[in-house]
Amino acid sequence: MSTKIEVKNLTKIFGKHTRQAQALLDEGKTKTEILKATGATVGVDRANFSVEDGEIFVIMGLSGSGKSTTIRMLNRLINPTSGSVLIDGEDIAAMDAAQLQQVRREKMSMVFQNFALLPNRTVQQNTEFGLEIQGVDKAERSDKAVKALAMVGLQGYEDQYPDQLSGGMQQRVGLARAFANDPEVLLMDEAFSALDPLNRRSMQDELLDLQDNLHKTIIFISHDLNEALHIGDHIMIMKDGVIVQIGTPEEILSKPADDYVERFIKGVDRSQVYTAGNVMVRPTMVNVNNAGPRLAARRMRENEISSVYAVDGGRHLLGIIDAKDVRQAIADGREDLKPLVQDIVPTTSADTPLAELMDAVSSTPIPYAVVDDDNRLKGIIIRGAVLGALSGNEVNVHA
Repeated sequence: MSTKIEVKNLTKIFGKHTRQAQALLDEGKTKTEILKATGATVGVDRANFSVEDGEIFVIMGLSGSGKSTTIRMLNRLINPTSGSVLIDGEDIAAMDAAQLQQVRREKMSMVFQNFALLPNRTVQQNTEFGLEIQGVDKAERSDKAVKALAMVGLQGYEDQYPDQLSGGMQQRVGLARAFANDPEVLLMDEAFSALDPLNRRSMQDELLDLQDNLHKTIIFISHDLNEALHIGDHIMIMKDGVIVQIGTPEEILSKPADDYVERFIKGVDRSQVYTAGNVMVRPTMVNVNNAGPRLAARRMRENEISSVYAVDGGRHLLGIIDAKDVRQAIADGREDLKPLVQDIVPTTSADTPLAELMDAVSSTPIPYAVVDDDNRLKGIIIRGAVLGALSGNEVNVHA
């Protein structure tokens, strides 16, 4: 991946005496101290982060954390006090009005919490609105709007009005309008927070499905950690205008930066975030092409286990070998392990969510084998590792 957006020392100070406040900020004064000394409020304090092309980057925090101010500075709905926002290497903070308008029309679209639909326009007319402002001819914008509405599952609703739609459907119109512009970057400010829980989860899944096909760069604002963990490739947590931690969902859960993040993740359903790759452990295995029963017995004895996984020279999983069969082979004087292989091992991929495996892992007598697309053995899932992950112990965050 390449970097799509790079933010450098981005700062926003609200109120008067911003120069004095900026100087105090540079001296290391706190937000509270600056407010008391100048009456100015630090909204965002020297934020530095980058967003990769084609990823979903979630910015989250409680009310007043600076997350919404940050996203509005990315397209200059709010002008920064200082710092820069580079998109494809060009600084948005330094652009004149004409350049900024071009970027907003051609590179960025925004989806708001309140849907922002025009009540006197049909669903299709709302979807066409951005294209209409750009001066796109009627036939082209109609074609793009129809395709965008089909993309979000609203074909057949083109002539309806917003008040005839449910909240979830209205938000789909907002998404369709943004996608109709074919932006490179999509900014979503608390886009699903006004929806009920079922519609909210549905829209999160819808966004992930769309992203699988469109590969947009999406910056998503949320105050809900479960939402952030579900959709985010990376998560940035803010507090009082300051970035506290940036990481993958697994890194946020397994290595919280401080007590603030620790409190955030308390009570999160980790099984919805962790994957098989995060909890797998190194398997004990033998290559049946060059190993015999005595080596298999030695491996089991050294690791205090009663079976080993059988692989070939390319580490492709063949099955499992049981200790009692190995003992009998040794007693019979046999040297070949291949006849002892039992092809009864349950398998899964590294990216399978743990929640989908919980029941099976708890009931199978043979640990699940984690394999890649070529059936090469990557690891195994044992119950102890699963329980440890769910209780907050360290996981394989780079698996």
